Amino acid sequence: MTALSVRLPDQLAARLEELANQTGRSKSYYVLEALNETIDDLEDAYLAQIRLSDVRRGFSGSVDLATVMAEHGLAD
Repeated sequence: MTALSVRLPDQLAARLEELANQTGRSKSYYVLEALNETIDDLEDAYLAQIRLSDVRRGFSGSVDLATVMAEHGLAD
């Protein structure tokens, strides 16, 4: 596992400390949880931007929702 040093604003550090104290979990636990969730969201947003750019430039196509639902047996 890699160690990472990060500077936190005092207010955020205090909130993290309080959360850790109240729950009995480590500050590292909550930092890892927050990073995992945030990185997942950032990766999704980045991929969406790339796909949108590809569609706009004509490098990729799109399929409307009704077609996808019908193909997967989800249509009404």
